Amino acid sequence: MSLKTFKIDVPERLAQQVEDLVTAGWFANSEELTRLALAEFVQRHPFELQEQFQRDDIQWALSLKDADRSLSW
Repeated sequence: MSLKTFKIDVPERLAQQVEDLVTAGWFANSEELTRLALAEFVQRHPFELQEQFQRDDIQWALSLKDADRSLSW
């Protein structure tokens, strides 16, 4: 399995909660917890994520169309 590295910034309180879970033995390390949390989120919200990506793409396309109109005389 190939892995990709992400760098994330989280609020101090969340970082402490993650550290507490690792220290309590629930997870081997923060990376394991993060991978599990991301995988679970994506599995639970596939349609919402797909819809948001589609809306973002449509908004991007409309902004290009509007920009093209403003250049036309």
